[in-house]
Amino acid sequence: MTTQSNSTATLTAPGEREIHVERIFNASRDRVWAAYTEVDQVKQWWGRGNPVDVEAFEFEAGGRWRLVEHHEGGTDGFEGRYRAIEPKDRIEATFTWDGMPGYPCVEITRFEDLGDGRTKLVVDNLFFTREERDGMLNSGMEGGMNESYAALDALLARD
Repeated sequence: MTTQSNSTATLTAPGEREIHVERIFNASRDRVWAAYTEVDQVKQWWGRGNPVDVEAFEFEAGGRWRLVEHHEGGTDGFEGRYRAIEPKDRIEATFTWDGMPGYPCVEITRFEDLGDGRTKLVVDNLFFTREERDGMLNSGMEGGMNESYAALDALLARD
């Protein structure tokens, strides 16, 4: 077992409407949870390290979130609603990207303590149709996600 973070996320499509992601971070579950749930930290890594406007961040069941990333090509907005939160364990939310409006998915993010100071992040996205799932897979999602996770690695390393 390595003591390093994965350099990239493992992304699979286990079913017709699903995307499954796993990524190990070299930080405690408490630390990774804080980076996901404290708005000042989210702004530092969410948009691949690019400037991010937080238009909404109501971190509670039923609360709305909306983040807008600014980059050389323009902006990308992402939004949803928190459906369920189990502190330091699980977040369930809807997720919509402005580049594919009208095609929300349900995203469940789990934070697994590996017992050695590392955390495995497990993210499952469920789309309404295979076409929506494929559209997200073909949108550049994997590259953007890995760039954001690299920015999260950098944030976690600053502690």
